[in-house]
Amino acid sequence: MTGNNQKDQNMTKKSVALVASQYRVPFVLLTSLFFLWGFAHAILDVLNKHFQELLAITRAHSALIQATMYMGYFVMAIPAGMFITRWGYRQGVVFGLLLYGIGSLLFIPGQYMMSFNMFLFSLFVIGCGLVFLETAANPYVTELGARETAASRLNFAQSFNGLGCIFAPLLAGLLLFSEEDQAASGNVALPYTCMGVVVLLVALVFSRVRLPEIKHEVELDDQGLWSHRLFIFGLAALFAYEISEISINSFFINYVVEQGWMTARQASLVLSFGGLSLFMAGRFVGSWIMSRVRAEKMLFWCAVGTVSMTLLVIADLGMVSLIALLCCYAFEAIMFPTVFALALRGLGSHTKRASSFLMMSPVGGAVGPLLMGYVADTFSMSLSFIVPLLGYVVVLGYARAVLKKR
Repeated sequence: MTGNNQKDQNMTKKSVALVASQYRVPFVLLTSLFFLWGFAHAILDVLNKHFQELLAITRAHSALIQATMYMGYFVMAIPAGMFITRWGYRQGVVFGLLLYGIGSLLFIPGQYMMSFNMFLFSLFVIGCGLVFLETAANPYVTELGARETAASRLNFAQSFNGLGCIFAPLLAGLLLFSEEDQAASGNVALPYTCMGVVVLLVALVFSRVRLPEIKHEVELDDQGLWSHRLFIFGLAALFAYEISEISINSFFINYVVEQGWMTARQASLVLSFGGLSLFMAGRFVGSWIMSRVRAEKMLFWCAVGTVSMTLLVIADLGMVSLIALLCCYAFEAIMFPTVFALALRGLGSHTKRASSFLMMSPVGGAVGPLLMGYVADTFSMSLSFIVPLLGYVVVLGYARAVLKKR
């Protein structure tokens, strides 16, 4: 414990720049990407409820929206890692943006045919694009400065992911739900078309700029990747976290509407200005705290918070449960970037390959909503929160293991 305390003191005394001066421009450019994929993820939460109303499908069936997109992560994570290892971070970003833009524009024929399967295919293509972006951007950001600020730096960049998450349900909710809480006749392709055009323009920018390629030093401990137990545990923790985060996001609107607190349109606004605003604030605040406190400690206490809050939701305590659900967004905010950065720590030349495996973890977003939708359809919406609870428990276990190890 004395050694850990000394580390905390050294971190407090010594002010370390969040981003190395020569990497500030690449950091700003990459941070814009976090906004774009935050938008792509969060708009799904409104689509979920919208298609339930428009196509008269069950909650479990509508969960295929998340499942299909996150399957793109599972299918393309390893190819993305191989592509980035061969061609570099910048080419990985450009290729990912192209897939993201094309998938968004495929919503136009989907709207014309009004085909749920076509919408699912479009989301799968978007998911394939996003895995290229995240496989490149997440580890790249961790390398743009001192090792001890890697988790803080990634949390700061991921805060703009939260900004995208706020705008997506706000815009989509206003376009797709009427005041009377019916699925509006608005064109579901419209927000995706706008998104696709913007993304393709950003791809053009990245194709014209130069990003310095980071050369990873070979660590003294250059064992095989799978001999690093904390990496393996980190991979499991990210998978579990994705189950929790995406499950809660997917059924937030269902939960508050079925409790009789508000309409679907109002719920989409609460999701934006309540839950996802807290999520973004949690990342900014978490990034600031982790510049002074070890990331492992921050992760541990946030995991304790999510487990406690989810138990209150399952207990079905009325407005107390709603407040607890909103608090989950604040506590979970730092989890993905922090676990990601900690899992990559000390991997040296294995970093790119390890990142591609870590980016398979969002397939948890395909599993979680299906499980939660099934429990909700079979039992109750409140009881279905046992699914995210179990995911948060795994993250808590990982945080404890990292604390004991380091």
